[in-house]
Amino acid sequence: MLRSDYEGQWGALLSTPKESNEQAPSSLKARLYSALIRKQQETGPLASLEATVSAGHSICVFEKLVQIAPLSDKAKSPFFCEVCHARVLAEHFDQAPIYWRGCPYVKFQES
Repeated sequence: MLRSDYEGQWGALLSTPKESNEQAPSSLKARLYSALIRKQQETGPLASLEATVSAGHSICVFEKLVQIAPLSDKAKSPFFCEVCHARVLAEHFDQAPIYWRGCPYVKFQES
């Protein structure tokens, strides 16, 4: 009897997964995004804001302020979201009250 249950569990694990329309919670997406960016920072500096915009990506209003400031590219390449309230809210709430245009954490709330 134990053997048949063991085989049944393996069969369930190895069977073709059923399609699901469920999406990951936005707070999980936010935490994963933050972790991936931190991991990427370990290998070297992030792209500058100028390079990010040139690649066709949007930036938030706070990053825009840094972008137009007379600073070096090195000063414009840290992970600014690390100190942003939107990141903190998005990582802890699935329907966080954040609405900044260009913020990746807002995009996670929408998807």
